[in-house]
Amino acid sequence: MPRFNANMSPPTDKAMPLIQPMGFVVNARGANGELPSSSAPSSCSVGAERYGQEIRLTRAFILFTIVAWLAVTWETVDILWRRSSAADLTGAAEQLLFIAITQMLIYGNFGYQLTRLGYLTRRLAHRPLSPDEREHLYDGEAPALTILVPSYKEEPAVVRRTLLSAALQDYPNRRVVLLIDDPPQPGTPADSDALAAMRRLPGEIQRLLAGPAAILSQAQREYAARAAGCHRSPASEASNLALLYDRASDWLESYAQCYPVADHGDRLFLDRVLRGAASAHQHRARSLRSLGADGTLSLARIEREYTRLASLFRVELTSFERKRYANLSQAPNKAMNLNSYIGLLGGSWREVQHGDELQLEAAKAGSDTLHVPKADFLITLDADSLLVPEYALALLNEMLRPGNERLAVAQTPYNTIPDPPGLLERVAGATTDIQYLIHQGFTRFDATYWVGANALLRVAALGDIKEVVRERGHKVPVFIQDRTVIEDTESSVDLIARGWRLYNYPERLAFSATPPDFGSLLIQRRRWANGGLIILPKLLRYLTRPGRRAGKVREGFFRIHYLCSIAAVNIGLLILLGHSFEHSIESWLPLTALPYFYLYGRDLRYGGHRLSDLPRVYALNLLLIPVNLGGVVKSLQQALTGCRTPFCRTPKVSGRTAAPAFYLVAEYALVFGWSIGSVLDVYAGRWFSAAFGFAHAAILTYAIGSFIGWRESWADLRLALRTASHRPAIVAIGPSAQASQR
Repeated sequence: MPRFNANMSPPTDKAMPLIQPMGFVVNARGANGELPSSSAPSSCSVGAERYGQEIRLTRAFILFTIVAWLAVTWETVDILWRRSSAADLTGAAEQLLFIAITQMLIYGNFGYQLTRLGYLTRRLAHRPLSPDEREHLYDGEAPALTILVPSYKEEPAVVRRTLLSAALQDYPNRRVVLLIDDPPQPGTPADSDALAAMRRLPGEIQRLLAGPAAILSQAQREYAARAAGCHRSPASEASNLALLYDRASDWLESYAQCYPVADHGDRLFLDRVLRGAASAHQHRARSLRSLGADGTLSLARIEREYTRLASLFRVELTSFERKRYANLSQAPNKAMNLNSYIGLLGGSWREVQHGDELQLEAAKAGSDTLHVPKADFLITLDADSLLVPEYALALLNEMLRPGNERLAVAQTPYNTIPDPPGLLERVAGATTDIQYLIHQGFTRFDATYWVGANALLRVAALGDIKEVVRERGHKVPVFIQDRTVIEDTESSVDLIARGWRLYNYPERLAFSATPPDFGSLLIQRRRWANGGLIILPKLLRYLTRPGRRAGKVREGFFRIHYLCSIAAVNIGLLILLGHSFEHSIESWLPLTALPYFYLYGRDLRYGGHRLSDLPRVYALNLLLIPVNLGGVVKSLQQALTGCRTPFCRTPKVSGRTAAPAFYLVAEYALVFGWSIGSVLDVYAGRWFSAAFGFAHAAILTYAIGSFIGWRESWADLRLALRTASHRPAIVAIGPSAQASQR
């Protein structure tokens, strides 16, 4: 029988030293941060009991919040009535503004608690398919899956592990395409070397996997020959299969041993991808030996196992560069990078030189220079994200389930990569993990939004929302809208408007990096805040269409808040902190916030974070007020002028990304303004307002020192003064910094 001999051990790159990987420590809930819900029976019962307790607790807090909301509403409206009756128009207008802000904040409170309840009920009811149920896709011709990894000036080591996590997906019919968006004519030797390294990556990984893929494919062919000659023995085939799984596990473990660990992303990759798959293969080997010994291994199962083994490492990896071709979109954003390749699916193409321009034109089979295979499904995967091996198989089963024919997007909203080294990265990652919970709750209320870092897409659904636009005189297909910088959110509305559904699979199967410094986080969060108000009219048109009124009211409750909350909350909080509303409330309002903060703290703990991160999250949110408002202003500017906001990618550099001076000045101005306001409130005898303002000034001061750094902020301000107001928006600070964006 075939063996993984010494010549088939994983090759090592000379530039990659053999470093023993560091251990990956997880908490008692496991590496995925979920409460126990599967595995051993005791685990199931403990998980069900815990989820049941959380559901009851959430329902009780929702009831408490309703009572507090009614009391606050009665109280604030009564004050409004008294001021109006006294002809105090200024006071009435002030009170009306206060009511609008507080009602909006309570709206968000209800939204969080309801999505938490939705998430918990879904997790309690979730029953993953058994391996036998999942793997029926190995029995016939599985739908074609293409995994697209858009990349722009990324670190090769980061892209390598992303491509490996895609290539090692447990799915029989898959391709992986790296969509390189770097300029094809680099301007510097460093850029040229980086582009060459990126172009080599797919081939390097293909060669890495070719050895074990060839051996396992040969084992499948030998089994087919035995089956044709009726020379099969279930017991011997079970032993043979178990040995092959052991060899596959050994190969993965061997590669893990020589994989260099540079950061927490590498540790996660080793734990959840390489060693996770290796452990699963060992478990299956033991199971097959047991079935062989019992004589209960069926011939159908044997054939499926050989098919699965042959596909474990058999995957086509390639790359594509749309910027080489003048007739493809050159728009500098991720959406058009994806659109350019999606438009080529299932076609044959040839390169044609027109003057100084290279173009890609349709060609007949045989005369083509590029054939792009048809795909039934796509996975879009950011170049700094990771998928666990079962991602594709789990989500494809959802897509293919009877009744899900109109399911356009299935995903597991990504979690942050655990155990980051920096405080800012950890706290910002905690907010991302809470967003995972919220998005899972959205699905309970038919209000799912596509989250673009990773998602499984039905190609037929993308074809249904396809538009054709003209760019530089060329017709360009648009499947994923790039009208805003949050292309996945707008495309979600396009899909639901055409009768498609979106779905969040209730497990943690995808992870993505969090910006490690304030400069890069600023660019990411400003982009996230930009676009919701532009998309809102399109959503309202969908919600006001005839039909399914009750369902749309519930759906609209969550979808509208998702699009508007960043603008509303940040503007409202800024007004509350900038103006004294001491006489606009008497007692009940603080009670409405208690359930929100209590439950948020519990969810941080269940997500593997610290309870002490709760006040830090609040401090980070204060720090991000100018950033979020910057994104909101960009939205309003685009809505008024019609000029699209440039897509600004999140920098990933070896050093530190400098923050723009405007935002640093805004942070210091808020601290100064809130402090002065507190002093004035003290002189006016407004003690509650004084305490409120002073506390927030102190919290923001802490946030500046902890998340930006006093030295770093002043260094960025001095840099801005030296380079005047026309410096580049992104500056990398560090000995080996290299501007790299996504």
